[in-house]
Amino acid sequence: MGRPDRRVELKGLRQAFDEVRFGAQRTLNLRESLPTAHAAVTRTEAWLRQQQVDRADEVLIITGRGNQSEGGISVVRQSVIALLHTLKRRGVVAGHEEHTQGSFVVMLAPVSALWESPARNRGRGVAPPPPTPPSLDDLDQDTKILLRNLAERALEGLGIKDTATFLQGEMLKHFGAIAATIGDAPNREARLRDAIRTALDQYE
Repeated sequence: MGRPDRRVELKGLRQAFDEVRFGAQRTLNLRESLPTAHAAVTRTEAWLRQQQVDRADEVLIITGRGNQSEGGISVVRQSVIALLHTLKRRGVVAGHEEHTQGSFVVMLAPVSALWESPARNRGRGVAPPPPTPPSLDDLDQDTKILLRNLAERALEGLGIKDTATFLQGEMLKHFGAIAATIGDAPNREARLRDAIRTALDQYE
């Protein structure tokens, strides 16, 4: 009788530590909603990209162990693992580690890693371009000013003194990378400015 009670006690203690370490805002519990593998990947990618913009250092993703899955293998867990490797190549995830048999701690990359990551996926050719408006002219003036500041800061960090020559291209590059993270969600322009401010702060 003592052994099961001990396991329950340890599980409760671990959950309490996780709540203190991550909190509800930095925890994604896929096990509760029992999504399909496709839905889990879609939800996880959107959530991780938002966490990156929100400057989260590390987050917790709970997939479950797959005890009820065919063969005892969680399809959701395997799909999330594959997604984490993909997002690492794309500059969203810095790394991940198994927290328990049914969860992962994910370390997020800085926003600046979005345009520092390789342009190609291994063996998959060039990644498709992110959704962007026809030109930077479609952006609000405040957004363009922030984007210009970010591009200048990036060029200066590369040791380029004549930033004007490369400024337009650098603005487009940064905008494309951030737009892929923001997507077409509501309040897109405000979220875009938040992401640019986050990137600027990371250059300090």
